[in-house]
Amino acid sequence: MAKRRWRCKPGQQPTEFDKRIMYLENKGALVPTPDLIKTPEQLEGIRRAGVVNTGVLDAVEQEICAGMSTLEIDQICRDYCALHGAIPACLNYDIEDGETPPFPMSVCTSINEVVCHGIPKAEDILEEGDIINVDFTTILDGYYADASRMFIIGKTTPEKEQLVRVTKECLEIGMEAAKPWGWVNDIGKAIEKHAKRYHYGVVRDLCGHGVGCAFHEDPEVAHFQQKGNGMLLVPGMVFTIEPMINMGSWKVFIDSEDPYGWEVISDDELPSAQWEHTLLMTEHGVEILSH
Repeated sequence: MAKRRWRCKPGQQPTEFDKRIMYLENKGALVPTPDLIKTPEQLEGIRRAGVVNTGVLDAVEQEICAGMSTLEIDQICRDYCALHGAIPACLNYDIEDGETPPFPMSVCTSINEVVCHGIPKAEDILEEGDIINVDFTTILDGYYADASRMFIIGKTTPEKEQLVRVTKECLEIGMEAAKPWGWVNDIGKAIEKHAKRYHYGVVRDLCGHGVGCAFHEDPEVAHFQQKGNGMLLVPGMVFTIEPMINMGSWKVFIDSEDPYGWEVISDDELPSAQWEHTLLMTEHGVEILSH
């Protein structure tokens, strides 16, 4: 018999909340473990981190422009964090695979065909018409919040404008599909359906994730349709939705010229876009904690 994921607190009788989860688990559903349901104290900490994280992206939005280097964006993020007593989660983040060095900067700056994990550099200068994703994760008092935004530098092509707009719509549609006592895979199904209307590719190699008490927690939140239901979504869970939408193929590769082995590029080198929010599942739907 498979080990149970959901257990009541020792010495306490099951609540109606417990009973509902255990009923679904008995029916074969993949349910969260109790640690994925945040306590009121944890949620307060995550909310505070979310406020700072949103503030970082607001600070970037006020200054980002043509002629700016992505290294300057990194400095804006570092300065804002320092001013608010926070730590950039990406700085020296190590996936501990024995091959990839720790991420060297504080923020991911992904321009045009760079899907994600773009490394800020002095030589990467933003130009008129570029689109760029700025992805930042904050640690404040041990709690995490994660979000990213797309920025259009000056005037760009109608094709890039549409990609940025539709990707944001994919995020919003994914949020609408995330229902209390619903399923993680409802999110990806809804996102992929919308992206396919425009013949866009939904990146499959990367996903959203639980967040709050660590940088990456369960559940994994795929942005394309998968088999089955995925994990049960219940009030108290905190996670990101962050669709990465390519103008062409969904396939990606790691830039061989990147000495750090982080930058992910669209396979056909067509533009890519991403938007991300940190979300709390409530009894009524998702609440945005960072955007």
